[in-house]
Amino acid sequence: MKIATDIGGTFTDLVFTDEKGNLHFDKGHTTPGHFEDGILNVLERHVTEDSLIESFIHGSTVIINTLTERKGGVVGLITTKGFRDVIEIARGNRPDLYNFKYKKPEPFVERYLRQEIDERIDFKGNIMKALNTEEVDEIVHKFKELGVEAIAISLIHGYKNPIHEQQLKEAILKIWPEVYITLSSETIKEYREYERTNTTVLNSYVKPIAHAYLKSLKEKLSTIGITDHLKIMQSNGGTTSFDKAMELPINLVESGPVAGMFGAAKLGQLLNESNIIAFDVGGTTAKCSLITDGKVNVTTDYYIERNEKFAGYPIKTPVVDIVEIGNGGGSIARVDQFGSLKVGPDSAGANPGPVAYGLGNTQPTITDANVYLGRLSLENFDNPVSINKVEEALVEAIAKPFHVSAEEAAQGILDIANSNMLNALKLISIRKGYDPEDFTMVAFGGGGPLHAINLAEELGMKKVIIPYGSSVFSALGMMMTEYRQDYIQTSLMGFDHHHLAAIQENIDQVIANAYADAPLSKDHYYFEINYDLRYKGQEHAVKLNASTITLDEEGLLELAEAFHIKHKQEFSFDLPATPIELVNLHLTIYGKDEAVQFKELDFSSIDGSTCVKAQRNLYVKGTGWVEVNVYDQQKLVPGYVITGPAIVENPTSTVVINDKQSIEIDKYGNLIVEMEGK
Repeated sequence: MKIATDIGGTFTDLVFTDEKGNLHFDKGHTTPGHFEDGILNVLERHVTEDSLIESFIHGSTVIINTLTERKGGVVGLITTKGFRDVIEIARGNRPDLYNFKYKKPEPFVERYLRQEIDERIDFKGNIMKALNTEEVDEIVHKFKELGVEAIAISLIHGYKNPIHEQQLKEAILKIWPEVYITLSSETIKEYREYERTNTTVLNSYVKPIAHAYLKSLKEKLSTIGITDHLKIMQSNGGTTSFDKAMELPINLVESGPVAGMFGAAKLGQLLNESNIIAFDVGGTTAKCSLITDGKVNVTTDYYIERNEKFAGYPIKTPVVDIVEIGNGGGSIARVDQFGSLKVGPDSAGANPGPVAYGLGNTQPTITDANVYLGRLSLENFDNPVSINKVEEALVEAIAKPFHVSAEEAAQGILDIANSNMLNALKLISIRKGYDPEDFTMVAFGGGGPLHAINLAEELGMKKVIIPYGSSVFSALGMMMTEYRQDYIQTSLMGFDHHHLAAIQENIDQVIANAYADAPLSKDHYYFEINYDLRYKGQEHAVKLNASTITLDEEGLLELAEAFHIKHKQEFSFDLPATPIELVNLHLTIYGKDEAVQFKELDFSSIDGSTCVKAQRNLYVKGTGWVEVNVYDQQKLVPGYVITGPAIVENPTSTVVINDKQSIEIDKYGNLIVEMEGK
């Protein structure tokens, strides 16, 4: 068996292969506080003592939850003398420009836990003042008195020359061998002092929790015979070992969601769809990402808790470029203090869940709105659904304050939720210079297929693909991932023929470092390289992908031309006469693993004529209640075309198509929705 598990805010998903390579899916409820128990609950239904486990891949929200809930360890920070307050000064730019009551984000390390040490390295990596190790004893003594559990070390220009950070770590471990330590030079090798320091601090903050969680998970997996080949999903779309994840847990900040985006890219390659908007709606959040030319975009400009009024916290590690909002199936609808209808970000979660779960919640959610409007089957819930309680919740919370019917209240909830999701989709497409009409949407997660059709229609998109296993697609995406490590090195120099040799020398050095870290021999890997380029004198860079890891005069000129074009696309102008500057080299090493591939399904035993399972009343906005056919997805065969309005469902996923739209299943089990006039 190959196994992948993904922990979401509401459900824990499982995907596994049998001895013939066939895929199987299952879902269980997430168990907040003890996430590993939810994994064991769903695994025990399928894994026995006789199971032969070839690989186990895990995606988790533990790291992001630790950060957002402020449940990490006590961190002590050591900086170069004079730079203790970099993490508090942060950046001068702020999102809410005219707010005189604006407050900067409070650092994760309070000032009394920040210590300085005398040393200095310049921006070229030259030692200007040697490290004063005599100060280490006093710093460690203070940290022990203050209850520090983890230490973050971020010295000026440590990305260029890590020698002082390494010496400091060695000196501390001689005195205090059990403490968790994170070096900025081991976390990232990019410049920008505040971002680098904050990332280092956050890694230390989550390190004790990550150690405890992964250790507990390993122990519990061993009780059902899963002991080897344990991997965990990283935010960059690749996998790493549990041991490496324990050292750099910050690389797992978007561990679960990115797998679905990676799976969407793989599916696009299979179906000859190179431009994709991947859209994932779970129980707690909605996430989306842009895939262009078949490639998932990886960025180091990632923030947590950032919004239009709050600057958030930068994490300068490679993360698949995702926009995430607090709108999922469990998102609670309410009337705010100003009399406006709001949906999310608060969620009913896994417990008590939506009103339809019957576990005590009385506040209506997106799921409840879909249930009441006939979009979801009551048979697919674990517990009996009381439609009267769902109606009561809608009426009391929404309908009465607005003096509307329960149907209008439920439709209003969906309209607001869709509007929130639409804004997120625009952020990753229109706001970045891309026309959604040139893209195909791949919608997954428990709620993705429910909302995708209306959103794609609003954006003028040509097609929506609901992938096979859509409700567990993030876990399925993990099965298709491979070993991946990103090496980003700041290398400030001119991007011209005068610096060609120096650029290639830096590339060769990064490649050597990547091979040194890789667990297998060189023939198991291949490389991809990106250049972060900018106009000289400017601040922000543009990332460009190169087709080869060697750079010659011709390649340099081609990249320069491509830079002007992309800069104009992203920033609406170009400066062809201005010299170009290299900022960072971004080299990615991939493993040639035998990842699971999409397979053609066997439809020979399915009688497609029995696919209509029922008729149901569906509330259609602007029309009212309409009786429509409900189709069983598991009884569809290729070539059978369904026209809307109609509902296609399986036990864990539902698609509602509108008038003049059509849907059919392909040979891989994907549902293909063709939009009107496209």
